[in-house]
Amino acid sequence: MNSSASTLAENVSELRSLAEKAKAWPFEEARKLVKRYEQNGFPDEVLFQTGYGPSGLPHIGTFGEVSRTSMVMHAFRVLTGGSVPTRLLCFSDDMDGFRKVPSNVPNKDMLAQHLNKPLSKIPDPFSNEYESFAHHNNARLCRFLDAFQFDYEFASATEYYQSGRFDDTLVRMLNVYDEVMSIILPTLGPERRATYSPFLPISEVTGHVLQVPLVERNIAAATIVYEDPASGKLVETSVKGGKVKCQWKADWAMRWAALEVDYEMAGKDLIDSVNLSSKICRALGNRPPEGFNYELFLDENGQKISKSIGNGLTIDDWLKYASPESLSLFMYQKPKTAKRLYFDIIPRNVDDYFKHLDGYPTQEPAQQLQNPVWHIHSGKPPEDRVPISFSMLLNLVSASNADNKSVLWGFISRYVENASEENSPKLDQLVGYAIRYYEDFVKPMKAFRQPSDQERKAMLDLRTRLTSLGPTATGSEIQDIVYAVGNDHGFEKLRDWFQALYQVLLGQTQGPRFGSFVALYGINETVSLIDKMLMPGNSAGDG
Repeated sequence: MNSSASTLAENVSELRSLAEKAKAWPFEEARKLVKRYEQNGFPDEVLFQTGYGPSGLPHIGTFGEVSRTSMVMHAFRVLTGGSVPTRLLCFSDDMDGFRKVPSNVPNKDMLAQHLNKPLSKIPDPFSNEYESFAHHNNARLCRFLDAFQFDYEFASATEYYQSGRFDDTLVRMLNVYDEVMSIILPTLGPERRATYSPFLPISEVTGHVLQVPLVERNIAAATIVYEDPASGKLVETSVKGGKVKCQWKADWAMRWAALEVDYEMAGKDLIDSVNLSSKICRALGNRPPEGFNYELFLDENGQKISKSIGNGLTIDDWLKYASPESLSLFMYQKPKTAKRLYFDIIPRNVDDYFKHLDGYPTQEPAQQLQNPVWHIHSGKPPEDRVPISFSMLLNLVSASNADNKSVLWGFISRYVENASEENSPKLDQLVGYAIRYYEDFVKPMKAFRQPSDQERKAMLDLRTRLTSLGPTATGSEIQDIVYAVGNDHGFEKLRDWFQALYQVLLGQTQGPRFGSFVALYGINETVSLIDKMLMPGNSAGDG
């Protein structure tokens, strides 16, 4: 994202001083990392990690974890004055067994033939472009992360296991096998307890990731013995070189220990798993990472979003209708509060982003560190400004029935002096988003209604008063008239009056300031719209 450095960002000592007191949650998280090492000194590198399972298309929750972790990492850099090297590892558990066919992918029958194989061995159901289903999903995730210009390094479990990078820690896991079992077994039911092992061998016969008990283990040789269900024979295999992978709680702990991870956050539904993995990590002789548990995203029905079901929004969905910055804002706000993640939240997040951006230059330095745009843009918010809100543009599209940018720019150029598609790229981008969002979500839900007698008289009065205004009337002046009409016609709650305007004239239940909308759309055009919708015999909805 293009950005320009602020004076605050250039003053390192002042910035560190303010950051030590800042209450924004990324600073609170970063201070935990500082405290982790304040007595014995910092390591050569502080490693941040995010985990991702490519068993389904990468969903927006994965993006959220990377986005939020990046904010914490930047806050940590500020607190340490950039003196401690940091790295963000985005780890894909692509060696996990493929247990269930997602409902939102093609070629399900083909995929069903490969159940229980490592995800990196499952054919790509979308095309022959990628080596496997996991490779396809990994590439898609990296494409998104690159588009947001995250500072990260991608890591593949398959590569790490097969290259031997985990070998030493896997041998350690074999050494503390009994301790690991004593941590996990009490959490399992009797049936699962009988078959559980922290090691999942890869069958030499079927290629499946097997969930089988161990018959024997040889610490000196770093091998395990198990009975292969396909052949019924006992098989001895090494725990090194990708011959096995770990059950996921043990795998999480093994990864923390092997890579010496310092920070990793996780969803609230994984609190128990974090606790168990932390115990296993300690059994392996390492300190578990710092982190916090964020709340889950919910779909329009209040259900947890799932990559295998495909409910909720994808990253592609959001970016079709709104800017990347608005998505980052959604991720920043209240990470410990459960939030609906559905299309109807997009307009507000777009407008809230620009409100925060508009307010940033006038804030005191301490306030700037509380402003979400400081964290979204790593301390360097851009100077982009838009003179028209997204919600206002949606209403302009609705009133004008425009389906292309040129029509909307005819209104905008009259409302905003010297504005054009060429010299206002952010606004032009917003216009494109508004057209797409309106066509897909607003237009299908339009529901016009006929006005009541009281509302009809008030709208006719508003029409008369609007015609008496000059072409240069401001949105505030028009808003005052709308208020006056509502009061003069006895609306006990002016909210009901404004709602009537939107329902009768635009077929919507709400909108932005009506005066500002009239100023943008045009007084004559608004008068014509009132005439059209109040015309005798007009069928509400034909507009």
